[in-house]
Amino acid sequence: MPRFGVLGPLTIESPPGRRTAPRGDHQRALLAVLLLNANSSVPVDALVETLWPETPPKSYSSNLHTYVSRLRARFEGLAIERDPLGYRLVVEPGDLDLLSFREAAAAGKAAARAGDPASAAGHYRRALAEWRGPVLSGLHLPRLDADVARLESERLAAFEDCVDAELSDGRHGELTGELQAMITEHPLRERLAAQLMTALHRAGRQADSLAVHRELRTTLVEELGVEPGAEVRRVHAAVLRGEDPVPPAKAAPVFPICQLPPDIADFAGREGEVSKLSGLLGASTGVPVAVITGEPGAGKSTLAVSTAHRLRRSFPDGQLFVPLAGASSPRDLADVLGDLLRALGVTGPAIPDDVEARAAVYRGRLADRRVLVVLDDAAGPDQVRALLPGTPGSAVLITSRQRLSGLAGADRLHLAPLSGSEAMTLLARLAGPDRVGAERADAERIAKACGNLPLALRIAGSRLAMRPGLPLGKLAGKLEDEVSRLDELQVSDLQVRGSIALSHQALSPAARRAFVLIGRSRTLDLPAWAVSALIDRADCADSADADGTDEAIDELVEASLLEATGVDPTGEQRFRLHDLVRVFATELGRELETHDERVATVAKVSDAALCLADTAARRLPRTVPMPLSDQDLPAQPLPAELVERLLRDPGTWFSVERANLVTAVSSLCAVGWLRKALRILERLSAYLYLHSHYTDMRTAYETLRDAARKAGDRHIVVIAEANLAVLLHARGEYERAVEGYRECSKELAELGDLATRAWVETNLAHCLVGLGRAGESLHAATQARELSTVEDSGTHARRAESAALHRLGKISEALEIDRRILAEARESADDRRLGIALQGLSWSLMLDGRPEEALETVEESVLVLRRTTAKSALAKSLRTQGAILAGAGRRADAVKAYENARRLAGALEERPRELSCTRAIAASWIGDGRADRAIPVLRHCLGEFRAMGGKPATGLTLHVLRRAYEAVGETEAAEAAGEEAKRLDVPHDANASTLVRLLLSLTEPAPA
Repeated sequence: MPRFGVLGPLTIESPPGRRTAPRGDHQRALLAVLLLNANSSVPVDALVETLWPETPPKSYSSNLHTYVSRLRARFEGLAIERDPLGYRLVVEPGDLDLLSFREAAAAGKAAARAGDPASAAGHYRRALAEWRGPVLSGLHLPRLDADVARLESERLAAFEDCVDAELSDGRHGELTGELQAMITEHPLRERLAAQLMTALHRAGRQADSLAVHRELRTTLVEELGVEPGAEVRRVHAAVLRGEDPVPPAKAAPVFPICQLPPDIADFAGREGEVSKLSGLLGASTGVPVAVITGEPGAGKSTLAVSTAHRLRRSFPDGQLFVPLAGASSPRDLADVLGDLLRALGVTGPAIPDDVEARAAVYRGRLADRRVLVVLDDAAGPDQVRALLPGTPGSAVLITSRQRLSGLAGADRLHLAPLSGSEAMTLLARLAGPDRVGAERADAERIAKACGNLPLALRIAGSRLAMRPGLPLGKLAGKLEDEVSRLDELQVSDLQVRGSIALSHQALSPAARRAFVLIGRSRTLDLPAWAVSALIDRADCADSADADGTDEAIDELVEASLLEATGVDPTGEQRFRLHDLVRVFATELGRELETHDERVATVAKVSDAALCLADTAARRLPRTVPMPLSDQDLPAQPLPAELVERLLRDPGTWFSVERANLVTAVSSLCAVGWLRKALRILERLSAYLYLHSHYTDMRTAYETLRDAARKAGDRHIVVIAEANLAVLLHARGEYERAVEGYRECSKELAELGDLATRAWVETNLAHCLVGLGRAGESLHAATQARELSTVEDSGTHARRAESAALHRLGKISEALEIDRRILAEARESADDRRLGIALQGLSWSLMLDGRPEEALETVEESVLVLRRTTAKSALAKSLRTQGAILAGAGRRADAVKAYENARRLAGALEERPRELSCTRAIAASWIGDGRADRAIPVLRHCLGEFRAMGGKPATGLTLHVLRRAYEAVGETEAAEAAGEEAKRLDVPHDANASTLVRLLLSLTEPAPA
């Protein structure tokens, strides 16, 4: 099926990227009107009026039929249907840009209603990207003028909705130019004017914002004789008051939450079990725990999900669903708790490393809530104890192959096979009641051969539904061939395995091959691109259908051997293999294929993952201070257009595949593919570090380090240790980080890896500055610069040199370095690099006694960085701006800059920077006469800085705390703080002395 475009010139693009067009104006006009009304019937009269606007020929009906036939012949797969009213062109949303636009815009509206402006903006931008110009440009059809005007209105409304979402998400810096261009086209559009006023006001351009209002009002009065509407007046009033016209978006509430899989529509029987479980879970004392036990395939998970759905009203705060994978490879408890905490709103470093600490936070989130926790497929009591809520109100429903006898206080329900009547009811729902009723004796034979187990019955019923002409007696005969095997193994999972084998034998050769290949994946949530990498056209060459891969997947889904779980935010279909089905497929693969064949297939998937991660990482700002190696990169096995679609938003792709990539690193380490695991992790770290997912990053590098130690790969061990030291540094554990950096630098020198050593020495220099050891820092920074072989590491090293020189009082030398860095940054045309260079120079200027130049420079830095995604660099620049503004006596502006910096640092979990901003804000409270409020906050900051080992930060905090004690009359405490601060002072540290002066200026009362 070709892809059509009407949002711009009429285009028809065939799958290989070849563009074609209908022959003749009448064919183009006919196709255009059908596409504008896709999937809707267009009356013949309307088509005739479009094709012949003045006088239609007498043979118009025959001509119209001819044009339709020619279109069908011209474009293979084009579905134009005739109905009593006229003609209808049937097209999928993905095959017409107009439908894709409307689908994405609807998703944007839904996300906006759900309180997720970031997601809404992404959907709207995807919708607007479908437009290539005016609708059907170059094709003048008067009959369609009204439709074209309506579509242009839809486009404008989608743009305005997108701007609203981006303003709510704090992204205003990049909107002003786009809004000004739109207002030029639509000068009377009041909503656009209000949005532009808001964006300009947030950018600090209040005068420009008010000028937009004046121009709009003049235009409205002169051309229409009316005043601006209520919304524009409201925004105007807010700008005059200096307030933000658009309040920040509120975070979506965590509760109620529902993670339950869909209830199965053909659920049959089990009414007695559902009633018993409902009574057990509804107990009013303590935390009820019910365990469903039974043999594999008895329907434990199905019963648990169905019961949980029926009890949703009894648990208004929500339902958690936790797959524990006990039947195959029990999940690590720390990982399970991490996933649960993220679902409950705990993110980043707020998730503790220790399992018991995670369990405590989990219980705290559920305290006094009414939540039903469903733990599916538990391996044993140890796997579930930490997942039990701690307060009455919640309840727990567990499924397991084991009785979990060691789980004290739990009620148990052993699930037997279905009764005869229940088995027949289930089979009838799957295969059709008329069909089963007509062949009842054969249906009973099928149920008996399946041992009345729901999983086996579901597989048999799916086969019957997939083959409407298959006699039930024929299937019953095939199932009875396995009876001896099922009877012998009726208490083990081999009975279920036998049922799965029966379904497997019913598959086509291509589907059987696909089943084995997919079974090799250890991923619980499998994306379509990974399925594509596992199954290529060669694997399905024996299929009679040209599109063998898709046919094989569809066949597996129909046979209930592969579950389609939905579409992810990148637009990719996701699939899931049940644990037991995957175990069966894996064992089958071992019997049918050689070790080399299995390795080659796994290599294909890991190559695709590595190449996708590489492209995505290079599209993100590189914030993790370690090199990204280009060695050992394979060729991308996936098509270029698929890669572009997946990575349209690289951050979204990493977010979707994050858990799978972390799992992939672990799996590759387990099989000894350490180099590939390192390359994937290096790229994943670009996303993890940018979003402060330090726990995942630490766990993955520890796994890699341990595997490398076992394999004797010293180089990978050192690289892993260097990245772990970076994480210690980010968390403020300076002493441990310094120790790690020094050891890694020594090892890298012996290994001859100078490039990585340059980065490590630079990180060491920055860390030593935080500890107040400026001389050592300068030595490390100089050594790093001399070792650097690439521009990025050299610039990073020179910034470390500048910071060390500040603390040694050598301001002129630092100033010269920063000017050189800025000159190179301006030549690079890289906004992130430019913004960072401007920030460094602004602080050197401030230390050199040039406050006016410093302020001008840092303001440019903030403006430039707001255009980028480099939030960490922006937070640092805003903090510098706050300090410089304090020195200029602009107290309110300084506090606002510090508050903005703290907000960003807090979101990024950058604790040292967040604390330093908090200290400055507390200093301003002293000047406001609220020293009593500042003292506990400053004490807390002091405690954390001491724990980090940061002597300069500790001394600065003591100076401010002394002033707070003086303000409330606590003389002795003030003297003690002052004495300790003096002991920590370094006379030649220009950075510290300047910061003390600036911070203390905030403690002075504001002028009247």
